[in-house]
Amino acid sequence: MRVSGPTPICGTISGIRGCIRIHHHYHLSKNLGNFLVWLLGGCFSFTGKSLLVMDPYVIQMQDHGSLPSVLDVHVNVAGRSSVLGKVKSRKARWSVRPSDMSNKTFNPIRAIVDNMKVKPNPNKTMIALSIGDPTVFGNLPTDPEVTQAMKDALDSGKFNGYVPSIGYLSSREEVASYYHCPEAPLEAKDVILTSGCSQAIELCLAVLANPGQNILVPRPGFSLYRTLAESMGIEVKLYNLLPEKNWEIDLKQLESLIDEKTVCLIVNNPSNPCGSVFSRRHLQKILAVAARQCVPILADEIYGDMVFSDSKFEPLATLSSKVPILSCGGLAKRWLVPGWRMGWILIHDRRDIFGNEIRDGLTKLSQRILGPCTLVQGALKSILCRTPRVFYHNTLSFLKSNADLCYGALAAIPGLRPIRPSGAMYLMVGIEMEHFPEFENDVEFTEQLVAEQSVHCLPATSRSLI
Repeated sequence: MRVSGPTPICGTISGIRGCIRIHHHYHLSKNLGNFLVWLLGGCFSFTGKSLLVMDPYVIQMQDHGSLPSVLDVHVNVAGRSSVLGKVKSRKARWSVRPSDMSNKTFNPIRAIVDNMKVKPNPNKTMIALSIGDPTVFGNLPTDPEVTQAMKDALDSGKFNGYVPSIGYLSSREEVASYYHCPEAPLEAKDVILTSGCSQAIELCLAVLANPGQNILVPRPGFSLYRTLAESMGIEVKLYNLLPEKNWEIDLKQLESLIDEKTVCLIVNNPSNPCGSVFSRRHLQKILAVAARQCVPILADEIYGDMVFSDSKFEPLATLSSKVPILSCGGLAKRWLVPGWRMGWILIHDRRDIFGNEIRDGLTKLSQRILGPCTLVQGALKSILCRTPRVFYHNTLSFLKSNADLCYGALAAIPGLRPIRPSGAMYLMVGIEMEHFPEFENDVEFTEQLVAEQSVHCLPATSRSLI
């Protein structure tokens, strides 16, 4: 059988036992059902010996009276018959090496924690304060409404199949409705659902930056920014947060880092690991720098609304229509279900600076894993709409009381300078090393804290503090 026309781009087969090799030369095993091969501009279907032509391709089939066990299909492109040539031979030998991406991937937290040789005090129960997982100790369960929403989604049987890689339309509509406000309007087309906030950050970096370009990352900050960027060949430039100013950004130093290769500014508010919450005035100054330098912002707002009563969270996109912003969030922290892996990207681009290219790019990148868990997507409407306000209030009250307790106890110890947090789940503590001459650095200090007291904290070194 011969087909004249454009080169085929993909194939879909139903009811054939065997295989199809979609190159210029095809081998099809004996047909026992139907097959359908889509070509550029049309398709044809083949059932038994009948051939239905649905496009202008010229198809020739030689009938020898009975269906052969093997059919040879040749595609003529621009008048040339394309047949596979001989494959060059090579000396067979094993040579399996890790990829450049894997070699470039480095997580400083894991490197420090995994290399710690000390063992906890066997006489004291281990207290792990080294990871932002609210479920570790079992004292911060999610709300029963959240759990019931998942049960209902599972029992419905409606959410077991593949869905669009960016998520169900209905689920994206719910997220858009939840975060929509007059200052930062949203529609379903502005929402990309992801496998947790971490994947949301990864997609944003991948769509904005090429190898050799650079991004601006807070110091101290969430180490994953650096891990993801450097694995993709993206340079990381660290801008400073000022502890004496409740971790505000050193705006002058930030702006000095920007050059022609700068493609993204990451703003994490509320902050992991500082526990700080930027004021409206400070956020406006950050936006002024981004607007002046024409640098888009990746806003990591996974801890949005997780602020204590004396502070207020301001979504960055509500404060400017001039700067394009990709805001990343998810269920993990506010709803206390990090293992459910449901995140999202909110595209704020009221001046159409991103255009269709960035939106299309995010969609293409999301197709690499075909979207987040469908069961959680099915439960999203109930989770967002039915979780009672008292649940959020009780969670924040619990975190606030723990933060106050830790701050008060640590502030009473000579040589330790805790900075009172305003939100999120973290507290940073400065160490005046002259009070602890037996230690050379924060890594040794935290190792001894494990050995003596079975309390596991993270050294700021792992957070790119130095």
